[in-house]
Amino acid sequence: MPLRIESCPSQFQHQLNERWTQWRESAGEDVAGNTDTLLEDVSLQRAVARSFVGSDFFYRQCCRSPELLPELLQNDDLGLASIDIEQFGDDESLDRELRKLRNRVTAEVIYRDFADQWDIARVCQRLTELAETCIQAALAWHYRQLVNRYGEPRDREGNTQSLIVLGMGKLGARELNLSSDIDLIFAYPEPGETSGENSVDNQKFFQRLGQRLIKSLDAITADGFVFRVDMRLRPYGDSGPLVSHFAALEDYYQTQGREWERYAMVKARPVAGDVNAAAELMELLRPFTYRRYIDFSAIDALREMKTLIQRQVRARGLGDNVKLGRGGIREVEFIVQAFQLIRGGREPALRERNLLQLLPLLESGGHLEPGIAQKLADAYQLLRRVEHALQAERDQQTQTLPAEEERRQKLAFALSRDSWEQLWGELTEARAVIEREFDAVIAPPEDIAPPSAAEEWEALWASCDSEPAASEALRTLEFAGVEPAHEALDLLAELRVSPVVATLPSASRERLDQFMPLLLAAAAREQQPLLALTRVLPLVRAVLRRSAYLVLINENPPVLKQLLRLCAASPWIAERLARHPILLDELLDPRRLLAPAKASDISDELRRELLRVDPQDLEVQMEALRHFKQSQSLRIAAQEVSGALPLMKVSDSLTWLAEAILQQSLQLAWTQLEEKHGAPAGASREDMRFAIIAYGKLGGLELGHGSDLDLVFVHDADPMQYTGGEASIDNLRFYTRLAQRLIHILQTRTLSGPLYEVDTRLRPSGNSGLLVTSLAAFEKYQRENAWTWEHQALVRARPVAGSRRLCGAFEQLRLELLCQPQDEKKLREEVVVMRDKMRAHLDKSNDQSFDLKQGRGGIVDIEFMVQYAALAWAHKAPSIVRYTDNIRILESLRDAGLMPAHQAGHLIDAYKAYRSEGHRLALQQLPGVVSGDQFTAERKTVQTNWRQLLG
Repeated sequence: MPLRIESCPSQFQHQLNERWTQWRESAGEDVAGNTDTLLEDVSLQRAVARSFVGSDFFYRQCCRSPELLPELLQNDDLGLASIDIEQFGDDESLDRELRKLRNRVTAEVIYRDFADQWDIARVCQRLTELAETCIQAALAWHYRQLVNRYGEPRDREGNTQSLIVLGMGKLGARELNLSSDIDLIFAYPEPGETSGENSVDNQKFFQRLGQRLIKSLDAITADGFVFRVDMRLRPYGDSGPLVSHFAALEDYYQTQGREWERYAMVKARPVAGDVNAAAELMELLRPFTYRRYIDFSAIDALREMKTLIQRQVRARGLGDNVKLGRGGIREVEFIVQAFQLIRGGREPALRERNLLQLLPLLESGGHLEPGIAQKLADAYQLLRRVEHALQAERDQQTQTLPAEEERRQKLAFALSRDSWEQLWGELTEARAVIEREFDAVIAPPEDIAPPSAAEEWEALWASCDSEPAASEALRTLEFAGVEPAHEALDLLAELRVSPVVATLPSASRERLDQFMPLLLAAAAREQQPLLALTRVLPLVRAVLRRSAYLVLINENPPVLKQLLRLCAASPWIAERLARHPILLDELLDPRRLLAPAKASDISDELRRELLRVDPQDLEVQMEALRHFKQSQSLRIAAQEVSGALPLMKVSDSLTWLAEAILQQSLQLAWTQLEEKHGAPAGASREDMRFAIIAYGKLGGLELGHGSDLDLVFVHDADPMQYTGGEASIDNLRFYTRLAQRLIHILQTRTLSGPLYEVDTRLRPSGNSGLLVTSLAAFEKYQRENAWTWEHQALVRARPVAGSRRLCGAFEQLRLELLCQPQDEKKLREEVVVMRDKMRAHLDKSNDQSFDLKQGRGGIVDIEFMVQYAALAWAHKAPSIVRYTDNIRILESLRDAGLMPAHQAGHLIDAYKAYRSEGHRLALQQLPGVVSGDQFTAERKTVQTNWRQLLG
């Protein structure tokens, strides 16, 4: 039966008929007849036609093994069975079986691809599984043969050693091509020797094992080959030892590893050998591959590699190479791996090796514009399909589009296109997408931006420490508006001649010399150039030994502008950045930096951050919490100084940040104690029977930069019962330890400092009371023993973390306590006495200055009036104590008719004005004291209201 289908171009019909006839002769009547029946399905006819025309290799394999074709037609997947090495009597039988398996699997993936049954990801996955199966079988066979001869390789303590095979490149990423080389690195844990009579050292044993493994895979026999093996990615390349022990590998990469080797190591994955030893090796290599900071220095290495490749493309005329040419496969890989190398140390999710799985992660993480990941994925998959079709034709490693018209039409037909012109149009469009995104990510800044104004500052930086050039330098600075010019020149000269600069490695010095003219040019455009320069230079000094941060700024011109603007606006921001340069990453995306976040956004982002770290490593979790707090605080401060957030929203954001951190810190503390002691009787992670109550600024949603947290801890579990773990303790002890552990997480000074300072003195009986109080005991204390000032504090109290049920119970109790009728005269006297005591001890005002917080007519006077009103009148109008912040309480007093609208309005205006100035001074790292002639109207208004309300 001839195989004819309408979609087959006429010029290939004759070849198709010849090949079909040849296959039928090889198959015999029974197999051919069975296949004819299967091919009544027209879609299967098309699949066979494309495969026979598009792949000489597939056609030859079908003729050598005729039963293969009907098996493919009858099954969706022929599978990949493991290889039993027990069946082999010698190396030749192993090698023959490996090649037979390779030919069958390769033929199947060609057919599935051309039949549109498998996508490119599945094709690559099957080829990767084939490579792993063959490597593991050959390794196991040759290891056993060598052990029979030399004994087992052991370390000095007698532990058996295993050869670890690292798959690099496409094998490591599970993206193997049809005709790919496999890039391998061989390693073993420790030096030693074998245990047999003919003992050899481990190095020699594993070298022979590696050589035999390569021969079984790489040698060409009558059955072909399995995989070409490339070992040039190992340390020192072809001149280095074939196998290295772990310590030697670690030493090499830490002392001599080059940037291109980091690029290669991104895809490294153990494909054979002892699992535990392989995990140990990967952990040793991780610090080399992924830096803990944002590492833009990787881009330069990628650019150099791309430049070399482009030179080869031009020299060898490879413009039609779908891998190496512009807009080719390699450029997609460079885009993805640039982000991996830059950010993989901070974002473990980006250590994923597979490109198609990485692209959506990059987009969801904000590193690619919305929609770009899918466009790149579609373009990449088209190029990979074309690459596979090119290699399927003759089982050759090629990525170059054919020049001959007939081969072009064959390629288009094999890939289900109507014509070469259609395929070429799709390829052109796909490569344009890749090229545009590659230039946006990898191209040097000068290629995509206008020439920098920094060139005129290069000479000044180069000669700022030279006495003869001083007059010219001063004129340049004065002309640019950097005044006093001599102070600026002294700052620059001091930096240039400093010992730390003099001893910098050449690469770091080059980065500094590239950065400083950019800094001077940008500073000259600021309103106060010297101020901006003065505040940024401490950061420069801080990162000189970690000059990748300078590369980050050099690579991202908007970062420098943002850096100067923020540092000029706030020394608090400048100090944070100098102390924690890792926060520079926050300046990379101005939209994200200046976009205010909701409470849920902050909470969700922190949850995602903690999911990225080891849940068993408390130290790493604590660092993650601190970095999150620093980065969010920086964002909030940036939004404040830029005007993106008004005062009230700044406090809201800082409050939401503290709440999110408290919630996650409580979860961490609970997890640790529960693992050790079990959960308290009647409690669970969902209902801990424990709550954190915020007082003061956190309770009143008025947190500022650097504010402490006033916290009280309550529980409602039975104190006489016990936890359910092996190391059981009573419930009360559990909750006390829970609070202590929480405070430890918050206050411990790690490399990044503490999260928050915690004050627990507002708990019942203060420092002499229990750290954790039952809700019943809290109620009894408040009703029978609490001082008036403790009731005042309760006005600003609210639950912020823990059991929702218990939080609700506390809120109800708070309302009941605050709504108790009061003796207004007695209450007024006690509030006034307490205020006078505070002012006597804390007020920093004098004839020339005014203390915003404690001064007469200041913030605390407003707070005391609000608290008095709430306590005195809540029994009449419970709505006035529903909220805990002063402004909404004042609004509630107005709405309830308990305070005239103009009076409430004046107090709200004064309160906002004071707090706004207090925030500004905090960001300037100045005390909350202003000139005595400021806020005179506000102070007068507050004092008038004080007299009216409290006498």
